[in-house]
Amino acid sequence: MYDADKEFYAKIFPDSVTKKDLMRIRTMTHADLTAVMDIELKNYAFPWSEDIFRDCFKAGYRCWVCEAQGKVLGYSLLSLAVGEAHILNISVDPAEQKQGIGRKMMENAIDYARGRAETVFLEVRPSNTAAIALYEDLGFNEIGIRKGYYPAENGREDAIMLALQLF
Repeated sequence: MYDADKEFYAKIFPDSVTKKDLMRIRTMTHADLTAVMDIELKNYAFPWSEDIFRDCFKAGYRCWVCEAQGKVLGYSLLSLAVGEAHILNISVDPAEQKQGIGRKMMENAIDYARGRAETVFLEVRPSNTAAIALYEDLGFNEIGIRKGYYPAENGREDAIMLALQLF
């Protein structure tokens, strides 16, 4: 949980808190799109356009950023409908990966979905082994394959479909 006191102490006594202590998740705004697009372009050969993110706002999807001391470290988007939640996109700045940011954002999305949905779904590239390990650690199970789901350098790449039952 974010604590404003920790941010204050970080300014006065920088070694007294960790970056993880300063991370907070908040609702994404249009003002975040520049930072979000920067991360999207760094991480994906076939990135979403800014218009896709704007459409997510218009559709009423839950859009969050994870930030520390005013810097956007990552983002996640979740749709909810008919008892199902779907993680649409989650990404962490490459310079900030392997610090628990992805886990923190996934836990936030799952917590939000709990009580609003019975199942959380997502797709992931088979080549994204770090993400698959995280999702499995969070309790997701493989439920199928979507053939040719993702654009790839040499045509299309399948997606592994994962689901997490919420109880």
